[in-house]
Amino acid sequence: MSGRVGVLAGWILVYALIWAGTAMLIAAAGIRHYWGNISVTQMHLNLVTVEADGGGGDLVWKGILWIGVVPVLLTAGLALLHYFRRRKHRQRGDLRHHRTRRIMRLVSTGLVSAVVVSGTTAFVTTVGVGDYIKAATSKYNIGDYYVEPAVTSNQDKRNLVLIYLESGEATLADDQLFEKDAFAPLKDATQDADGWQSVADFQQYKGGGWTMAGIASTQCGIPLKGSGSTSSSSSRAEVSDDVDTYLGGATCLGDVLDEQGYTNVFLGGASSSFAAKDTFLRSHGYDEVLGLSDWRAAGEPEESFRSDWGLSDERLLAHAREKVDVLHAQAEDTGQPFNLSVLTLDTHEPVHVYDYCNVDTENKVTSVFDCSLAQVAGFVDYMEAQGYLEDTAVVIMGDHLKHMSAGDAFHEQLDHHPNRTVYNRIWAPGLPEGSVLRPGVDQLSMYPTLLEAAGLTLQDRSAGLGVSAFAATVPEGSAQAMEPYAYAELLDSGSALFYSKMWAGENTAK
Repeated sequence: MSGRVGVLAGWILVYALIWAGTAMLIAAAGIRHYWGNISVTQMHLNLVTVEADGGGGDLVWKGILWIGVVPVLLTAGLALLHYFRRRKHRQRGDLRHHRTRRIMRLVSTGLVSAVVVSGTTAFVTTVGVGDYIKAATSKYNIGDYYVEPAVTSNQDKRNLVLIYLESGEATLADDQLFEKDAFAPLKDATQDADGWQSVADFQQYKGGGWTMAGIASTQCGIPLKGSGSTSSSSSRAEVSDDVDTYLGGATCLGDVLDEQGYTNVFLGGASSSFAAKDTFLRSHGYDEVLGLSDWRAAGEPEESFRSDWGLSDERLLAHAREKVDVLHAQAEDTGQPFNLSVLTLDTHEPVHVYDYCNVDTENKVTSVFDCSLAQVAGFVDYMEAQGYLEDTAVVIMGDHLKHMSAGDAFHEQLDHHPNRTVYNRIWAPGLPEGSVLRPGVDQLSMYPTLLEAAGLTLQDRSAGLGVSAFAATVPEGSAQAMEPYAYAELLDSGSALFYSKMWAGENTAK
């Protein structure tokens, strides 16, 4: 009896390994196709929150089918095939030679091992498990360099409009690589001669590369990571519906502006709850967060939406015009400024061609970028025509570089490009003539840059790990003063205690 139990347990283990190996192999292939190589953090804080409505669309059902159902069916099919073959041999009295049976067992063991090893290897390399483990042993700690922002003067505070461009990579402006300069409409609306500036060579921070990482890094000045201590009772490594704060221990853009009397409003075309975006924003001073459900409630026609993500940029920027009118009028009445943040959507792959967009390029992705950026340019022109730029700073930037997953466009142009950078344009009225933005900064330094663009004066011109791009030099001892290799290792570091406190809502100020 014990022998049969042992044999049964052995077969259960074999089929469990087949199921696990197959599921990991399919998951790795799917992730590479849609997102390319990612990090453990991105998987925890972003991919697991994909929604059927306005947060990835049919990716949910594809994930359930291919990762949830198909491995189970394949494993069950193999188990049934094995059962009926053994039953058939027993009924026939077909006792195979001992050597033949041993060879078949070796072959079966080899095939099972191949599935398990290939699936595990593919998944581990796709989500960067090795880097995650290495980061846990780093000698660096982000908490040692984190700077709590301190506003020393608000005499010149002004309104702020912040626009995130989905996949807004500056490289796409190169008309020698692409069919046309997709940023041409926005360049026309934000000319240097009129006082607009850019951070030259603006870098995606090491470890970033998705929307929430772009938002959190530019508004909090730290890399986005999950909690480093799963054993802590206060750890909140997983963002879920019952979590009421998001990096609650960090002092971010909305927190500082809220303390200075600003009204903070966010507009996005996708579901506000995707990747807990609404939780992050409401945790950090935003008074109003509008997304997909709000536009549906407002009566937007169905043709204004794409089924996988949400509202078109044409209609989103139309709502932004209405909102900036209201906010600016309130600011004039009350004397209290506003921050209007907008996140575009149309350029999220796989791109969707809305009726308002005329495709005039062989690769439709180029035309969709051009159409989306033309809407942003129109919004800038509208604010200028209304006179809002006289008392309102405007910062336009990509949320991350364009993804280079297997299913995305422009591999030929971007896969081996030596210096891919993030697009940005900055307007700040009242700046001294001849002021120049410090080149080569990454997204973490955009946080203090935004605060200074809003007219606030910061101690040491620092916040988070960043130093304002308006500052010609960086303070000694700042993370930005580190050697490049050391700074890269700092950003990679797990910093377990620091992030455990951040997610628990504990202030880390020394």
